[in-house]
Amino acid sequence: MATYKVTVATGDMVEAGTNNSISITLVGTYGESRQTTVSFLFLPGKERSLSVHCGQDLGPIVLIRLHKWRLFLEDAWFCKDVRVAAPNGTLYRFPCYQWLEGVRLLTPPFFLGKKLVDDKLQILKEHRHRELAARQEAYRPWRTWVMAGKGATEAKKRAEVPPLPCRGASHFLSGFLLRRSSWNSLDEMRTIFSRTQVPEYVAKHWQEDDFFGSQFLTGNNPIIIHRCTTLPLKFPVTPEMVAGSLGGGTDLGKELQEGRIFIVDYKVLEDIPTDTIYGRQQYIAAPLCLLHQGTDGLLRPIAIQLSQTPGPHSPIFLPSDDEWDWLLAKTWVRNADFYSHQLLTHLLRTHLFGEVFAIATLRHLPTCHPLFKLLMPHFHFTLHINTLARSVLINQGGLIDKGSGVTYEGLLLVVQRGLEQVTYTSLCLPDDIRHRGMSHVPNYYYRDDGMSLWEAIESFVTGIVTFYYDGDAAVNGDTELQAWVMDIFTNGSWLSHPHPGIPSSLQTVVELIKFLTMVMFTCSVQHAAVNNGQYDLGAFVPNAPSSMRHPPPSEKGRAFLQVHVAVCLQRLLGQYPEEWFTEAEPRRLIRAFQGRLEEIRDRIEERNQQAELRYNYLNPLETENSISI
Repeated sequence: MATYKVTVATGDMVEAGTNNSISITLVGTYGESRQTTVSFLFLPGKERSLSVHCGQDLGPIVLIRLHKWRLFLEDAWFCKDVRVAAPNGTLYRFPCYQWLEGVRLLTPPFFLGKKLVDDKLQILKEHRHRELAARQEAYRPWRTWVMAGKGATEAKKRAEVPPLPCRGASHFLSGFLLRRSSWNSLDEMRTIFSRTQVPEYVAKHWQEDDFFGSQFLTGNNPIIIHRCTTLPLKFPVTPEMVAGSLGGGTDLGKELQEGRIFIVDYKVLEDIPTDTIYGRQQYIAAPLCLLHQGTDGLLRPIAIQLSQTPGPHSPIFLPSDDEWDWLLAKTWVRNADFYSHQLLTHLLRTHLFGEVFAIATLRHLPTCHPLFKLLMPHFHFTLHINTLARSVLINQGGLIDKGSGVTYEGLLLVVQRGLEQVTYTSLCLPDDIRHRGMSHVPNYYYRDDGMSLWEAIESFVTGIVTFYYDGDAAVNGDTELQAWVMDIFTNGSWLSHPHPGIPSSLQTVVELIKFLTMVMFTCSVQHAAVNNGQYDLGAFVPNAPSSMRHPPPSEKGRAFLQVHVAVCLQRLLGQYPEEWFTEAEPRRLIRAFQGRLEEIRDRIEERNQQAELRYNYLNPLETENSISI
């Protein structure tokens, strides 16, 4: 006779408990136990213990089976984990973190991270195959949603999709979308927002060139600016036009050569169809903006053209123009930046790619795979928030459609064009910074804080990968890993829009580390950088107008300022409440990662003490582990 002590833990969340019956079967290398009832009542955050008696020693425990059935009413249950103490004192832990709903059998994974090649027993290989087959049935490419062909999913099983906590911005959005009339003044716009520090600062400084330029470095869309070494023919700025903005002792040619000129180009918005709001026609522009880094290190706009086609009806606006002409030109740039940020930098490059990464992980990496354990915390609630967005935000007739100046078809077109510009370089922060020529620009806190966090994630990933993969052959030979990468390549639409450098397979440890770092960075740090400042910088409408109700000016001296509606819309980075890893080394790596994040936090907070307007969007205390809002 062998007796095993079993402890079953229920998740500590609302409605995690159940009054349905749960029983357990232990599976070892020498045999399996009888099905033994655990309890008929499980409470949230509580554990249930029992003894499982077997006629013989089962050998090392490799699997457990949890059986749920209802007597009368269905009552779903969220299992945290199961711990089994063998007669010889060996403790086995099976992380679960899943819902059981209906009459169902659940087989949590073995507690050690294991690649397919590591599973020598046929029963474990079969379990991996069954788990992935079930996942691939539950998570399939979206049938009808066509925004850039991204891989949204239909989830048939609650087991992989825990309930979404209530998170919304209805109090914020109602101030815009329920208003049918114009505001009477800029000051009136400020009355619908709470008087918090940053929106108040924005309201006071939004007209200033210094603040306008700074937002390309520390605002919501810090990835669109490039160093300019040669002016494009479509933007014929002459040295005479900008001489007064550059200061004495220099000229445009010298500033270009010495790397102090920068450009922002919104070509992706050219000829996008516009819509009406409450029967009034709206307009959109595809501007170009030239900026100069002064001797004081600040970035300021020096020339703006509101179309991609130069000519007499597309003047180049300058700081020396009439005050309202110049302000109106900057406002058109801010409107274009609203679309670029919301649809491309935020929606496409974080939410939609994050979803592709999550679905590929669910479809191709079994729960016991070390990379599943590494990545899954970074997909927490991503599918939920994206599903919610499709129902109320980015759907036809949704908030973005109603509150912006372009048609729903126009929104799709912008995203499709943006997808064609996504490269592997642009998704990897160090490469992207170099490619855009932004390595040495002062006050670029997105780069500074982002690089610190990229390096911290990369160090953590390096430790995990080298612990589980002993060389390039192990990476190349991991068929589940290769299927995962190919799924991302295919459903990331790179198969139909090929770009050099985007991998469809990973052959080396170095390649795997970089790819995993990119995935984790995108789903945590990058999303925080482009999401967390939306209220701060968009609450005051003129700084981030989502719609313009008059066409772009075709001549100077006839300025008006008419803007319409702005639509703005935790688990912290490094925090892993679900303990997927149980081995000592991965747990040590997690602690080291958390320690490094604390150092980054301290450095950012020390810098912010000296700043008039702090940049805190990549403070680890405000950076979530996943895209969950």
